[in-house]
Amino acid sequence: MATYTITLNERTSSGKALVEYLQALGVLISKVTPKAKSSYVRSQEDKLAGRIESFSSSEEMFKSLGI
Repeated sequence: MATYTITLNERTSSGKALVEYLQALGVLISKVTPKAKSSYVRSQEDKLAGRIESFSSSEEMFKSLGI
């Protein structure tokens, strides 16, 4: 027996219909939803991707922003 993973958009009528059909057949075992990333994980990804700027003082930050 093979295991397949598919991604469906349940907001569309065809996606809803397919999920209902698979449930009626009894082949839909479970629904897996991706976990949302925590703010800490997102901040670490930003840091690794270089999307973070560091300033030595607030004056330097305001000058960089043009304020």
